[in-house]
Amino acid sequence: MTDIDLSGVFPAMCTPFDEDERIDFETLQTDAQRLETAGVDGLVPVGSTGESATLTHDEHVQVVEAVIEAVDDVPVIAGTGSNNTREALELSERAADAGADGLLLISPYYNKPEQRGLVEHFRTIADAVDLPQIVYNVPSRTGRNIEPDTAVELASHENVAGYKAASGDLGQIGEIAERTADEEFAVLSGDDALTVPTISVGGTGTISVAANVEPERTCAMVGAALEGDYARARELHRELGPLFRELFVETNPIPVKEAMQIRGYGPARLRSPLSRLADEYREDLEAVLADLEGESAVDGVDASDDGAAVESDR
Repeated sequence: MTDIDLSGVFPAMCTPFDEDERIDFETLQTDAQRLETAGVDGLVPVGSTGESATLTHDEHVQVVEAVIEAVDDVPVIAGTGSNNTREALELSERAADAGADGLLLISPYYNKPEQRGLVEHFRTIADAVDLPQIVYNVPSRTGRNIEPDTAVELASHENVAGYKAASGDLGQIGEIAERTADEEFAVLSGDDALTVPTISVGGTGTISVAANVEPERTCAMVGAALEGDYARARELHRELGPLFRELFVETNPIPVKEAMQIRGYGPARLRSPLSRLADEYREDLEAVLADLEGESAVDGVDASDDGAAVESDR
């Protein structure tokens, strides 16, 4: 297995669609390059934010290949999870063949396996695919929590390199970080609003939705927290807090795609059954994005012409 550094900021990328709901590969690659230039530490295409649920297997692989082709020096971690172990294994093998540097595997949804079933599911893929793999816990989407004992057991596998935490339970996240502290195992926030708290209890960074819109500022916040400068991290968290909230007023990625269109980074189109952001939320989102275009309250971060923040020492 090739090791990758799972610390820092990893945007959960959107998948742009054209007017015919086909993947807009040109915009996808431009976006990947924008994020790399902004200083992110890796990219995560075809996850929940990338509308993986409505992509065919071939489209999954094509997106992964396009992002790999677009970037120069950041790892690409492909979302390859499924509620069908065989399907997740096939997607993982195809992503590995395409050149992905790592995998993000959501826990099986809908069929709600017991903890022993979760262990078997993830181990089956880890045994077969020699890439660093991140186990993704998001009970709000899957209906099943990956318990700390399960996460710790999985961490002993050489190919299970990390845990994306989106349970909202900081106590549980801290327990997993504590109990895996002696392993080569990363605990990453999967909830933008909990990124700084997660790092404070032993986390290593974030797989972030907000970083699609504000990559430099998110990198500055995470970098400060990882360096132990929590005063600066808190200020940046407070600047980004309204955005964190607006990006989840409706199901992700509905709001972030709208934000991407407002900023000129990509279209807001989604595949059915997802729909465009409700009109009642758009004005507030526009206001938050406009506010973020002003000068940062924190030294070292300035607004750029397109509204992104630039950290001077990154």
